Amino acid sequence: MVEDKSFGGRMFSIVNFSLLTIIALITILPFLHVVAGSFTTSAEMAVKKFILIPTIWSFDAYKFIFSTDTIFRAMGVSAGTTLIGTLFSMLMSCLMGYGLSRRDLDGRRVIMFMVVFTMLFSGGMIPTFLVVKELGLIDSYAALIIPSAISAFNLIILKNFFQNIPEGLEESAKIDGCNDFGILFRIVLPLSMPAIATISLFYAVTYWNTYLSAIIYLNDNAKWPIQVLLRQIVVLASGLDYSSDLDTAVPPPDQTIKMAVIVVATMPILVVYPFLQKHFAKGALIGSIKG
Repeated sequence: MVEDKSFGGRMFSIVNFSLLTIIALITILPFLHVVAGSFTTSAEMAVKKFILIPTIWSFDAYKFIFSTDTIFRAMGVSAGTTLIGTLFSMLMSCLMGYGLSRRDLDGRRVIMFMVVFTMLFSGGMIPTFLVVKELGLIDSYAALIIPSAISAFNLIILKNFFQNIPEGLEESAKIDGCNDFGILFRIVLPLSMPAIATISLFYAVTYWNTYLSAIIYLNDNAKWPIQVLLRQIVVLASGLDYSSDLDTAVPPPDQTIKMAVIVVATMPILVVYPFLQKHFAKGALIGSIKG
């Protein structure tokens, strides 16, 4: 790419850089405010509307959140659900996506129509609950994974990505004696790492943020994921009626606790994202515009 050395080109670069910098600051300032607010005192939060650097640093909010072993149990539940759920969803999505990407599959258009149909219409909460109940999944972690194992949106992205892989590679593998599963796991998936990384992140975020499903299907609060427990902590910190097995002698800071809860809930995904970022844009773009 040839750099434009003209006056107009330089002015465009300056304006473009300044505009993007302003937009980036507008985007990141709320995050900085949340992090700073979680480390400040409730008194300062009550006085100041916007904080970037706390005047007095305080860890009371985090002491309250981590003052009981319940929080670590809930984080373990969320971590396990996210890991197992993401692997299971990726396996199911890859198998179905690869099958739908084969143009010689009988009934391919009918199946794709049914997949797209679920993006517009669904059975609803009560029919889904009845199905989960009849399958005996109530009060089990499987209820957080199986009902949402395949996302139609993610499936379509994977299917379009697989469809762009040259058919000559598959034909060469067949000549060498490779079956369909061998082609998928030895050729298609290794060539689809950008899409795999992108969809894995989508599924991981979904499972980590599981809230409504846990409220509906889990009666035992010992099985609550982190999102549900953090909501209960916010309720407790707000002075509302509360009932749970949280046993803590640390008084809840009513303002900063909300900021700390946001940080605790989002930090794991923020830590994982940089490792997948290089694949993220490419995987989402190619899988969504080609096919």
